[in-house]
Amino acid sequence: MWESVAAPMVGLMAAVAGVAPTPTPSPAVTFAPVLTSAPFGALPGQRVTHTVTISGTGVLTATRVTFTTTADLDDVTVQAEPGECTTSPRTVVCDLGDLSLGSTAGAPRITISGRVRPGAPPGTVVRNRVSVTSVESAAAGAPVASNAYLIPGPTHPPTDPPLESSPQAAGGPPPGSALPAVVAMVLAAAAAVGTLLLTRRRRRHQPPTRRM
Repeated sequence: MWESVAAPMVGLMAAVAGVAPTPTPSPAVTFAPVLTSAPFGALPGQRVTHTVTISGTGVLTATRVTFTTTADLDDVTVQAEPGECTTSPRTVVCDLGDLSLGSTAGAPRITISGRVRPGAPPGTVVRNRVSVTSVESAAAGAPVASNAYLIPGPTHPPTDPPLESSPQAAGGPPPGSALPAVVAMVLAAAAAVGTLLLTRRRRRHQPPTRRM
């Protein structure tokens, strides 16, 4: 009797297992930050606005956006849609919570505005960087966007060599005054040589003296 009951039960379990729905894998999440700075290349004392958006598709869990800059900002104001932010002269951190990317509501947006602190010397590199972390980015790493520029101006003092002073300015003889002295020396030497040769010739032509 048990065998007659067990056989239909086994068949029923096999049939149920065959029609059980297969779990649908969650869609892959793709996302990346986008950073724009206006005006790009802001000078010390000038106000600049950095705008951060996140493009992609899927759902991000516990999303955090971190913005850093190498130029101190004064009077920093931040607006995040959605989320809350903490600020400092070089760092802004915004916790945006769970985000649904690619929806009709539009991409999340963070607007950071501040005045570049005066005093940065010419040639200083200003580097702006933004990263996005979430539960989904733990394995692949946080995507990053950045831009950079140099504060214009000379980085070193001029290195042109000083002009050479003229002999007159240094207190020496004027140009060309050494030439007559050289000529005089040559003429004096030539006269001495001529006198020596003439003396030798006279001695040769003189008759020898007789000894008594």
